[in-house]
Amino acid sequence: MNKDEASGNWKQFKGKFKEKWGKLTDDDFTVIEGKRDQLVGKIQERYGYGKDQAEKEVKDWETTNKDYRW
Repeated sequence: MNKDEASGNWKQFKGKFKEKWGKLTDDDFTVIEGKRDQLVGKIQERYGYGKDQAEKEVKDWETTNKDYRW
């Protein structure tokens, strides 16, 4: 995947992420910028989840959104 593909995919991800995790802000998405571990951390922070729960949330999202390349 080249940089343009990753950038386009990230824009699609952001929309889907906002549907799932509405408490994440645009500033959060600027910090995350396609980094899975950053997403997990922000979900922990905004939702008060432990690391395992946040990881499970992201893994579940990935399983149901296989059309999006991470």
